[in-house]
Amino acid sequence: LVMILIGNLFAKVLNLQKGESAALKNSISLMNSGNYGLPVSQLIFSQNPIGVAVQIFVLIFQNLLTYSYGMYNLLSTTKSLKDIVISFLKLPVFHALILGIIFQVGHIKLSQVFLIPIHQISDSFAPIALILLGAQLAHIKLKLLHRAIMGSLIGRLIIGPLTALGLIYLFHIDGVIAQSLFIASAFPTSRNTSTIAFEYDVEPELHAQIVLFSTLLSSVTVSIVIYFSYILFT
Repeated sequence: LVMILIGNLFAKVLNLQKGESAALKNSISLMNSGNYGLPVSQLIFSQNPIGVAVQIFVLIFQNLLTYSYGMYNLLSTTKSLKDIVISFLKLPVFHALILGIIFQVGHIKLSQVFLIPIHQISDSFAPIALILLGAQLAHIKLKLLHRAIMGSLIGRLIIGPLTALGLIYLFHIDGVIAQSLFIASAFPTSRNTSTIAFEYDVEPELHAQIVLFSTLLSSVTVSIVIYFSYILFT
């Protein structure tokens, strides 16, 4: 929630256009907690499942945030409130969420006939999304010094971890949970921001570049955050 406020502040200060503003706000508040964050946490906390469990909660929250706040940011640039609501209701993830709740509450188990293709589709999502991102980047001119990109990189990779660190101390969190939360705050911009931007044609090239540069630079910033997490919370 703090990062949402910071993203909105950045967008106002930089005086960006609607599409660029949506890209900046989403890139700062939405992290790649899935195919990037979860494997990193599994590697770091291989001997301590609590650290991985924390990351799973972050991942769930980030997914909900992506398809609520993130979607609204994008759709509000071109659609009315009525059209936004209709677009939300058309989202496959919306119906999947309702079905998931019904199946969990009703203790309904799917047979292998359904589970096998579902798992195969699930496993193919990340590679297909990365191929799509590569296709987006294939024929565009990279602009690292674009103010929206610079703002998003500073907000996501630097201010994000510093904000998390402040909140961790504020709420007196320590140990493995503090380590996991601090590391989770450093992950780069969610790949999903680029995917949904491409779907709704809202600055798809800008979103793709933000994801690219954020992911590349995170190899340095995430390593630094991991190092300090051991110093500060061990």
